[in-house]
Parts: sequence; structure tokens; C-alpha cells
Amino acid sequence: MTRLLSFVLLLSLSTVAFADTVVPTRTIRTNAIITDIDVAIKPGEIANGFDRVGDVIGQEARTTLYAGRPIRVDEIGPPALVTRNQIVSLKFESAGLVITTEGRSLERGGVGDRVRIMNLSSRATLFGQIQPDGSVEVQK
Repeated sequence: MTRLLSFVLLLSLSTVAFADTVVPTRTIRTNAIITDIDVAIKPGEIANGFDRVGDVIGQEARTTLYAGRPIRVDEIGPPALVTRNQIVSLKFESAGLVITTEGRSLERGGVGDRVRIMNLSSRATLFGQIQPDGSVEVQK
């Protein structure tokens, strides 16, 4: 009985499948857009990592990514639509009232990122969320 149990245990250990993780094939600099030739799959699993190449392609490197090291979730993000010092359209909406003006972005960011913006009229610093059209919606 113990021989049979040992054999079954050995057989089950030999069929254990390991997860894959996405790694850069070369060093990718900060702010570079990741393409299909920049990444590959490597055996092994890492917490907060990617296991599918499709999740990484088209994203922007937030930090320098080194060849062979797993790419973590917080190291990449959507490509930036707004750059630092760029003039953007600011939009504030509340109870049916819409106010639109221009502002200067104090940070770089992509769709959905929360950035600091300076209102050009009042010189006040505000926070807003970048919209898909490149405008910034100011939060209340």
C-alpha cells in the first residue's frame, strides 16, 4: 500500500505545471511603448506579474525594464496622452453646469490617471482625471 501511495505521489509531482511570466527580451527604457518583439514568455510565476504577452503589448514602461526580469503590474501602464507642461482643456461639471477653460499639466499621464493641473486664469493648482480625448476632468 505504501509503495502504491509513493508511486502515485511521485507521478503527481512529475506532472505539476508551472505558470509562465512575461519578461523583456532587451532593456526597455522608461516611457517606451512595448511591442511584440520586446517581450517573451519565461517559465515561472511571480506575484503581481503578467502571464500573457497580450496584456503587455501596447503599454508604456513606467520604469526601466531589464531583460529577463519579470514585468510587474505597477511597472507599465497605458501610454501617456498628456505630457508635462502641455496646455490641456479643463472641464468641470456639476448639477448641469459645465465650465471649460485651459490649464497647464504639471504631470505626465495616460487615460484615467489623476494629474495636477494649473488653471491658467487663476494660477490655482487642481487635480483632474485624464479623459480619452486628452482633456482633463477636474474633480470636485
